[in-house]
Amino acid sequence: MSSKENSPERSSDNAQQNGESEKGQDEKPKPVGLFSPELKQVRREIAWKWLLTTVTLMAAIMAVLSLYWAALFHVESNLSSLVVYVVDFDGQGPNSVPGVEPLVGPIVQGLARTQVASGTPTLGWGPLSGADFGYDPIAVRQAVYDWKAWAAIIIMPNATSQLYNAVQNGNTSYDPMGACQLIYQSARDDTNWFDFMYPLISQFQTQATSMVGQQWAKLVLQNATTDQNLLRNMVNVPQAISPAIGFSEYDLRPFYPYTAIPATTIGLIYLIILSFFSFAFYLPIWFRFLNPQGHPPLRFVEFIAVRWGGTVLAYLFMSLAYSFVSLAFQINFSGGNPTTSETQVTDIAFGNPDAYGHGTFPVYWMLNFVAMCALGLACENVAMVIGQPWTGLWLIFWVITNVSTGFYDIDIEPAFFRWGYAWPLHNVVEASRSILFGLHSRIGLNFGVLFAWAAVNTALFPLTCWFLLYKRKHEIHEYWA
Repeated sequence: MSSKENSPERSSDNAQQNGESEKGQDEKPKPVGLFSPELKQVRREIAWKWLLTTVTLMAAIMAVLSLYWAALFHVESNLSSLVVYVVDFDGQGPNSVPGVEPLVGPIVQGLARTQVASGTPTLGWGPLSGADFGYDPIAVRQAVYDWKAWAAIIIMPNATSQLYNAVQNGNTSYDPMGACQLIYQSARDDTNWFDFMYPLISQFQTQATSMVGQQWAKLVLQNATTDQNLLRNMVNVPQAISPAIGFSEYDLRPFYPYTAIPATTIGLIYLIILSFFSFAFYLPIWFRFLNPQGHPPLRFVEFIAVRWGGTVLAYLFMSLAYSFVSLAFQINFSGGNPTTSETQVTDIAFGNPDAYGHGTFPVYWMLNFVAMCALGLACENVAMVIGQPWTGLWLIFWVITNVSTGFYDIDIEPAFFRWGYAWPLHNVVEASRSILFGLHSRIGLNFGVLFAWAAVNTALFPLTCWFLLYKRKHEIHEYWA
């Protein structure tokens, strides 16, 4: 080997070349333009994934949101399912005044029959005789409380004879509002009542008052032409001529206080969301048992038991926090409302007539707890199966299907939505209103449906846990792989 090859200069040149070579290997590729030939394959892959994702999201939006829009698609044609009794006690029963031909009752019930026969969208007016209720107006109130009808219009006993008495005897104490009564419960479903029912009932009352007034005034004026005494009495009792009759309104269970709106409607959406997002918060905690970093992994069976128990225990405390919010904003949970009868009108000065006195808050808490189990365990199972990013679409589906059958009355929705009776939120809303407002209770059925949801999802829980571990081990959770 020549001395030239072994010279220090030669060795220095080789070292410099090796250093430049290593430097070139360590350098990151230089950025290129979007339309560079080197990005051709990447552009195709990204364009395909973008198109597929967009089409999928469009289809999901149209499919899931259509459920919400469809819930109120046939409201007009389904209004007849909202039954309103029109009960005539006028001139009926053992205490009726003989010799007086009823006028008020037949006119009001005739209007109800005309509404039903008109063919136009209207409420389910149900003309009934006082005999159907034992000639007892309180029995009609009981029927409304028991949800046999959404509301009732009562033509009071001897409504017509009291009109005659007022004009013939100059009875200045006559009150037109005593002729008829409207009985309802706005707390049963305030949206249904104020948006769909009361506008039509108010219109009905106006028409009935006008029709009775016209016929009554015509009859009285005909008699007044030959009876001067009757004419003088008409001057003293003008209210017996116009309006002649009126409608006293009795809301057996008013929707009050207004802070109950979140507790029975929008606030329950957050119960779903809290149940959903707890999955992401707790999952890393539970997986510490399976990551052998400084400790052996936990047996899988025990991992499932611990994770299920910890999740349900978390629901217990989160539902307590949720319930505390309603308590903090002064919804009545401790009795104190003097309403003792189902047919008695609630005095809102004492707050909402809670159903269980001092036991109301624990019952309300347990309802929210079981609701979180029903709603949350379903979210846990689905999230473990479908993974990200599809859990977001599941949340949209879960919220919309529950809201469309929970916040709107299924009676006025298309028949397709009858499955909503078995959906969790429908039963939560119904039970919440029963607890907070002392409404007719079906709380046993409501809790039963929620427990069924929790039980089914508990049975599926081990399978979905196993599937999640399987996905992680085999890395099959790539998005659009």
